[in-house]
Amino acid sequence: MTTAQPEALSFRSAVEADVPELVALVESAYRGDASRAGWTTEADYLDGQRTDPDGVRAVIAAPDGVLLVVERSDEIVACCQLEHRDDHVYFGMFAVRPGLQGAGLGKEILAEAERRARETWAAKEMRMTVVHVREELIAYYVRRGYRRTGEMSPFPYGDERFGVPLREDLAFELLVKSL
Repeated sequence: MTTAQPEALSFRSAVEADVPELVALVESAYRGDASRAGWTTEADYLDGQRTDPDGVRAVIAAPDGVLLVVERSDEIVACCQLEHRDDHVYFGMFAVRPGLQGAGLGKEILAEAERRARETWAAKEMRMTVVHVREELIAYYVRRGYRRTGEMSPFPYGDERFGVPLREDLAFELLVKSL
């Protein structure tokens, strides 16, 4: 008996029609009870929204970037932002549907994002920021070649577009990988 392999992932640039589904995907991966089905949840640290339609539209419209939509069987299963900034590419808005997390999709998507950063912009490195208390998420990226810089930037307290903090000590740590 052979087990059917899941269909390959396909990648494309997000368009306006994707906005509602992408907002729902990002929210489900990071906030509320739905996010607890996966391991990327921030529900213990942050309440409120992770993004909104205007935030997703801004990423789609960014002149030197792309919001990649990741599909399998014509169904959106993940997304990530790539934004060219000087000699590096910023990686953000990474979300994998919670029920599919832990199956290797993230590793495959991250590899494709890094390939695109090198080939599209000749980027020398990929950078991202992660909420510093997310040790398991930071460890995931470290296993994939990212290094902790110890460089922190403040969490935007008071700006509910990024969520409602449930702790008073949140900050973002910069992670970097040479490409």
